[in-house]
Amino acid sequence: MLERTPTDFAAWRTQLVALAAQDAGTDGAHDGAHLDRVWRNAQALLAHHPEADRLVVLAASYLHDLVNLPKNDPARNQASRRSAELARELLAPLGFPPEKLDAVAHAIEAHSFSAAIPATTIEAKIVQDADRLDGLGLVGLARMFYIAGRMESGLAHPTDPLGDERAHDDRRYALDHIVVKLDKLPDMMQTEAARAVGRERLEQLMTFRAQFAAEWSGA
Repeated sequence: MLERTPTDFAAWRTQLVALAAQDAGTDGAHDGAHLDRVWRNAQALLAHHPEADRLVVLAASYLHDLVNLPKNDPARNQASRRSAELARELLAPLGFPPEKLDAVAHAIEAHSFSAAIPATTIEAKIVQDADRLDGLGLVGLARMFYIAGRMESGLAHPTDPLGDERAHDDRRYALDHIVVKLDKLPDMMQTEAARAVGRERLEQLMTFRAQFAAEWSGA
């Protein structure tokens, strides 16, 4: 198949941004800015994997959150599957290459942490890594507290913010989310480039966690 020209690719990006905006909710942690950051992360990873299909990665980057359920919704682990189904429905009438729809759908399904669907293609691995990188570092920190506020979670345990003498519970305490989930992400990255960036960003989170706990406890 012939490669798409830069103009074609830019036109697809414009259409994908518009599709995502149509189904955008009010979650500021999963808004258009998040989708742009995921695509920027994905482009950085694509530089290390020229064999990957850029159009598939582009489409999955912008459509992976078409169905975005709250973190505490019992059907949360179905959101990525539903997003993949909706992406198929929206892309087909636009003339998106039909032979790429399966790859886009898989990349969308596999991006989700809660769905636990293994990423089996390089495109899916890139999109998964790109999305998870946005959960780390300072932007990830802001998103963490934003989401916790929407869930009506507390900032941290009143007397044991680091969870030294209790079980961590990130549904009750936002700070716990760093050790419940975020510190696992770098080692779960599918690409070496993402692992390197993820480790750097995790260091920022762990430094913040220690400083926050000291201030919280009046140390």
